[in-house]
Amino acid sequence: MKEQPRNHVNPRPTGSGAAPAKPTGAVSGELVTGTFEYDGGRQVTVYVPRRAPEGIVFAGDGQRISKWGRLLEEAGVPSTMIVGVHGLTDEMLRLHEYSPGFEPERFAAHEKFFVEDVRGWTDSRLGVALPTERTAVFGASAGGELALALGLRHPHIYGAVFCASPGGGYKPPGVMPGPLPRTYLVAGTQEPFFLQNARRWADALRDANADVVMKERAGSHGGAFWREEFPLMVAWAFGS
Repeated sequence: MKEQPRNHVNPRPTGSGAAPAKPTGAVSGELVTGTFEYDGGRQVTVYVPRRAPEGIVFAGDGQRISKWGRLLEEAGVPSTMIVGVHGLTDEMLRLHEYSPGFEPERFAAHEKFFVEDVRGWTDSRLGVALPTERTAVFGASAGGELALALGLRHPHIYGAVFCASPGGGYKPPGVMPGPLPRTYLVAGTQEPFFLQNARRWADALRDANADVVMKERAGSHGGAFWREEFPLMVAWAFGS
């Protein structure tokens, strides 16, 4: 049975259901949060841009990523909605939820929630369902593994993968599936383990004739370069 959100959420809620949170002065769009029954209560926070979205990014660790809407506003990229699925605070459980190789059943349950339930809710509650070429999935670190896994498994849904500093638990398969989504990778020069993982994925995807961008930036794991690169990713995917 499809999980349903406990909170009724609209792009501009007027009732007492979901609680929109507007950052003071910095963002002209707004943040809305809904709680789903999945896993005992999982939240999804959405950055709803002021103008009708021309692109949509589904992201893991959404408690952080959904707040990056102000970066998109400041950069002047196409109007983009961010649907941020909150991640677990326990790092081991988070990794097992995001990377398909550790606990397949846990990954599969989260995959269904992320791909089917959250996306269906975004359509029915927020009225936003964009074509594949205007839909991306984003993640950083373990979340980068999630973005790659979902992009390769659901290329008919996510036309682009944004991946920052991927972990090493999920490696490129020996035989790449097809078709492949466009993929934008970034990693820091001061995080050699994660940079090596990103390069490995870039090489494997290029060998499979995928459209790939690989950026190397000064920075360490979790650095500001993730946030700085995010608007560039959006412009690359949705700029035309």
